[in-house]
Amino acid sequence: MAEFRRSEKNRVRRVPKKSTYDQEAIYDMVDQALTAHVGFVADGEPYVIPTLIARQGDAILLHGAASSRLMRYAGSGASLCITVTHVDGIVLARSVFHHSMHYRSAVLFGRGELVEGDLEKTEALRLFTERLLPGRWDDARQPNTVELKATAVVRVAIDLASAKVSAGPPGDEEEDYDLPVWAGILPLRESFGEPISDGRLLDGVTLPDYLRRFIAERQKGK
Repeated sequence: MAEFRRSEKNRVRRVPKKSTYDQEAIYDMVDQALTAHVGFVADGEPYVIPTLIARQGDAILLHGAASSRLMRYAGSGASLCITVTHVDGIVLARSVFHHSMHYRSAVLFGRGELVEGDLEKTEALRLFTERLLPGRWDDARQPNTVELKATAVVRVAIDLASAKVSAGPPGDEEEDYDLPVWAGILPLRESFGEPISDGRLLDGVTLPDYLRRFIAERQKGK
């Protein structure tokens, strides 16, 4: 079982028993996340930007306007910190102090490089599109030359990573178990609603089968 190496940079110090460095587990957290937060320092000031991500092997892909500060910084080869978080429930304890959340979070470190060439950039954008909705790339119009030029794609090779997973019942103080207070877990799950058609659809255009399958699979919890 492959693990990321431990260093002072990625070592989990707070409640280390909740930590994992397992590569497969961390990649699974990344693959389940639609968005991530990218942290960087530019001109001496810290910034954290939420953005759509996709994974390509051992790298995270970022994309955005070629003129954006994030893409210029990320493509320069400077150090980046990327985080993903999934909240799975609210932990309601008998004491306020021990209220918490069930969560899975991963922190990844690496340096980015610009993806050059229309073919490589197009493949990256395909991965982003299929990450949003499998089957969409072959259905929608694909980027033209002008759109490719206006878009920057950065590949961030993952150097270090670690994750934390919080689960289980509330951890109350022993004396608090005698309190007449309800305690337990309030599960939290993401779900999709019914699709809302654009008002300018052409006559005869209906909901595509791949979108129906996607919704059905998510409703089954797949």
